[in-house]
Amino acid sequence: MLAVAAILVGLAGTIGWRWHSYVVNTTDPYDEVGISLNAAAPGPINAWGCARLKATFEGRALPPYGCTGPDGGWR
Repeated sequence: MLAVAAILVGLAGTIGWRWHSYVVNTTDPYDEVGISLNAAAPGPINAWGCARLKATFEGRALPPYGCTGPDGGWR
C-alpha cells in the first residue's frame, strides 16, 4: 500500500511540475502537453494558468485551447 501511495504522489508531483513549467516558463503557448494539462485543470487552477499565459503572450499569439473566451480571444 505504501508503494502505491508513493507512486501516486510521484505521479501527481510530475504532472504538477510539468503544468507549472508550461504556464510560468514556457516559450511556446502551443505546447500540446501543457495545453492538455491546463485545459484539464480545475476552474481556478485553469484560470490562473490562463492569466499567466495571457500576461506572457497577449498580443503575440492566439490563446491556446482552454484559454479562449466566447469571442475567440483571451478570456
